[in-house]
Amino acid sequence: MPSKSELPTVPALLKTAVHALGGKERSNQLTMASAVAHSIDTGEHLAVQAGTGTGKSLAYLVPSIRHAVESGRTVVVSTATIALQRQLVDRDLPRLADALKDAVGRRPKFAILKGRNNYLCMNKIHTGASEEAPEAELFDAFAVSRLGREVVRLTEWSSDTDTGDRDDLTPGVSDQAWRQVSVSARECLGKSRCPVGEDCFAERARTEASQVDVVVTNHALLAIDAITGIQILPEHDVVVIDEAHELVDRVTGVATSELSAATVSAAARRCTKIIEEETVDEMEGAAENWAAVLDDMPPGRWASLPDGVDAALASIRDSAWAARTAIGPARSGQATLDPEAAAARNAALVAVDEVHDSAVRVLTAFDEPDPAKRKDVVWHAVDDFRGSVKRTVRMAPLSVGGLLQSRLFAESTVVLTSATLTVGGSFDGLAVNWGLPAENSARSDTAMASGAEAPSDTASIHWNSLDVGSPFDHAKAGILYVAKHLPPPGRDGLSAQYMDEIESLVTAAGGRTLGLFSSMRAAKAAAEEMRERLSTPVLCQGDDSTGALVKKFADDEATSLFGTLSLWQGVDVPGPSLSLVILDRIPFPRPDDPLLVARQQAVQSRGGNGFLAVAANHAALLLAQGVGRLLRSVDDRGVVAMLDSRLATARYGGYLRASLPPFWETSDPEVVRKALTRLADTQQR
Repeated sequence: MPSKSELPTVPALLKTAVHALGGKERSNQLTMASAVAHSIDTGEHLAVQAGTGTGKSLAYLVPSIRHAVESGRTVVVSTATIALQRQLVDRDLPRLADALKDAVGRRPKFAILKGRNNYLCMNKIHTGASEEAPEAELFDAFAVSRLGREVVRLTEWSSDTDTGDRDDLTPGVSDQAWRQVSVSARECLGKSRCPVGEDCFAERARTEASQVDVVVTNHALLAIDAITGIQILPEHDVVVIDEAHELVDRVTGVATSELSAATVSAAARRCTKIIEEETVDEMEGAAENWAAVLDDMPPGRWASLPDGVDAALASIRDSAWAARTAIGPARSGQATLDPEAAAARNAALVAVDEVHDSAVRVLTAFDEPDPAKRKDVVWHAVDDFRGSVKRTVRMAPLSVGGLLQSRLFAESTVVLTSATLTVGGSFDGLAVNWGLPAENSARSDTAMASGAEAPSDTASIHWNSLDVGSPFDHAKAGILYVAKHLPPPGRDGLSAQYMDEIESLVTAAGGRTLGLFSSMRAAKAAAEEMRERLSTPVLCQGDDSTGALVKKFADDEATSLFGTLSLWQGVDVPGPSLSLVILDRIPFPRPDDPLLVARQQAVQSRGGNGFLAVAANHAALLLAQGVGRLLRSVDDRGVVAMLDSRLATARYGGYLRASLPPFWETSDPEVVRKALTRLADTQQR
């Protein structure tokens, strides 16, 4: 084995890996790998935009593995999607480990680490402890019997599986069934107190992760590790964040809490048979009062505590604390003597704590008089859940930049990468929301989207940015067509003019169309209309699983696929099956989204442009992701058709277009139809 000082350089290792994997050397991949290596060496954070086809996974894995082997420390790689996690662990890392084995003197080791609730809990299976069935299922014999069959199957599987990992179960089971055999991190008794702790699948995964070179995890677990301060991930000094454009939303999601009458009531039921009935009844009464208070309130964001809310929250807080006190501290040896009782007690504690903490969080959210300086945004959400109305108060952080700055960037060297990291032609829009100082002080409007002062350029955190470009010649391979002649989109769905435009484009393309719509209603309406008008097949999201639909779409060149948000980011179909991407409108967030409205107002309160900093940045990222579906290989050709004329006519249109690849642009429908027809004729030969 080579000594640490004798390890090959990153360019040499990358060359070895590329040749072993049968690929071609790419200059932009080498540029990225060298930049990642430099970042690891200097400790300066790095944001890298790497277009589709760059081979960015290899570009960050090679320097990460070299660092891990040289230093003996683990590198954490975090992704947003399960699909990329599986690609890294099942395909990229095994092949790369084999390719670099001789060069680094041993086969690099890797592991995947997920949240505890992704693994079977053997204690829960052995004790038979399970959750109550939802009320809707109590009166549905079929649902109950299906749930029972799934739990029996999971119990049997627990004797056969080596991992206990939900993703290894084929076919899968419902979320409700999985909850019967798993626990969250807070519900877990802990290895030392659990009677089957030595056989715990989650603990095994953590142990394995502590002994490898590269650990693959997800943004949510990374956020939990940072927010709670409880060490979930192994000791590490380098973090690579792939799909980094998703980081803020995923961290925000983890840091969001909610409080409904149902959650309070469920916590009370957890305490039954554990504490005095009178204390349980107090919590049930607080839940009923909370339901009555919310029933009389309209949905929307709260600028202050509405009348009557403080008393109702105080009742929840006090009854939850009384229940917690009554449950009392764990007694030594309790889990070993009665594991089922210990599990029930722990579950009750977790539920009561969450209710108590959520009530306190709302009560204290408005202590700061200046809304732009408050830590949390609070709103009343009214959702239609299986035909019944569900009223919930939600709390989300106005900004996660400070959290990421102190718990992520201050602790490790961080490399952030994605095919889409620049908005309006700058990295600043995302960087400041991550908690990094703005690169360009002239662009500090976007910096204020965090609701806090923009970090100083002289701050102790240093970072670099790099756009390594793309192997595609966008101007020759693709056309960006903006249907300037169409009226701006309205609220009443797709107009007849829009339907006519879609029909003419799909006909010219001979099918081969991915239709990306801003709502499921629009996608279904367009699919139904096109099925009547077109001779080629049209699939719509919801007809089958997304994976099955994408496969059908890829297998038949004449087929078109229409859908909404998950297709904007989740479709990878190279070749002639995809020649046309249609977008019905600019994907601005809903104007009544309480969190984004609060963030916009925070920007405006400091004199910034809230619309550009929040709504336009949100739209620019999604737009770039959607447009990125067109070219997936260097041989691909096609058209992106934007039916929303505002991309060409509105003042912010240029800002949004600056976030897109440099396609050849036109607003002439005849030019586009002829181009699509020529392309279809070429592909049919």
